[in-house]
Amino acid sequence: MNKLNRPQTGSRSVDEITGGRRLRRMRKAEWSRRLVQETQLRTDDLIWPIFLAEGEGREEKVDAMPGVFRYSVDLAVRQAERAAKLGIPALATFPNVDGTRRDESGSAILDPDNLINRATRAIKEAVPEIGVITDVALDPFTSHGHDGILRDGIIVNDETVAQIAEGAVLQAAAGADIIAPSDMMDGRIGAIRDALDGNGFQDVAIMSYATKFASAFYGPYREAIGTGGLLKGDKKTYYIDPSNSDEALRETEQDLAEGADMVMVKPGLPYLDIIRRIKDTFSVPTFAYQVSGEYAMIKAAAANGWIDGEIAMMESLLAFKRAGCDGILTYFAPEVAQKLRE
Repeated sequence: MNKLNRPQTGSRSVDEITGGRRLRRMRKAEWSRRLVQETQLRTDDLIWPIFLAEGEGREEKVDAMPGVFRYSVDLAVRQAERAAKLGIPALATFPNVDGTRRDESGSAILDPDNLINRATRAIKEAVPEIGVITDVALDPFTSHGHDGILRDGIIVNDETVAQIAEGAVLQAAAGADIIAPSDMMDGRIGAIRDALDGNGFQDVAIMSYATKFASAFYGPYREAIGTGGLLKGDKKTYYIDPSNSDEALRETEQDLAEGADMVMVKPGLPYLDIIRRIKDTFSVPTFAYQVSGEYAMIKAAAANGWIDGEIAMMESLLAFKRAGCDGILTYFAPEVAQKLRE
């Protein structure tokens, strides 16, 4: 192409085109980028999910989640101490229950000395300043891996609700600060609130897994709590269809009406639009769970040299804050907290 038939760029200057608004001015230096940063991630935004194991002195790798372990209660206490020193406000505990303690109805959730409750008591005794969030779902305790009582191939709603409400009282008695039911049964929030209030635990809060989707991103978690090979069928009759956004708002509205103090979206990154809608609609404390599959993808890509893992980690958490989250449950919590301190 010669000079005569070269495409014309026009006679206007860049300032004429932009009206003098050069948006790159505030990007030119690190200090100016900091001045205009709209979203910030703090250690106070982090909740660290940790996995529990039976026994003593046990630290077991979770193969699908590099850097994540299952801890016996004594070592979980050490991790709680570590979290407190890093400034992480709260832990969320999830047990890998021995197979001999699992049954069709998940009855071990009603044992005051089950793994969750023993860990809660030990952590609160050693590190009283850290918050403990417990999940009252049945899936760690059932022999079939479902979040509810299974009868004739059906997850029965009302019997499950009655059992998890009783389990919630036991978790509160062990010292749990927040009960976080993840089972998605209808009416569970109201039943748990009534049970807590009726037993003198009015100050124990409820973090509802208000919008938990039937997602493919939970696989590594199921390995971590030992239910991966147990699950019969799927959870589509009680988790939300990933294609449904309005339904997520209806679930959230119902849980708030029943007494939830805060709500959660799970998984996280594939559902940023849901987070934004919930925050804009209800203006309540809103959290997201960056689930095991999300964590594992970032770790795997980083291990293969395909992405910068540290930058991707921080960028993913900023996305939650930008979408409207007040806090994030993430397995990256100690790593992020250390980086923020540095």
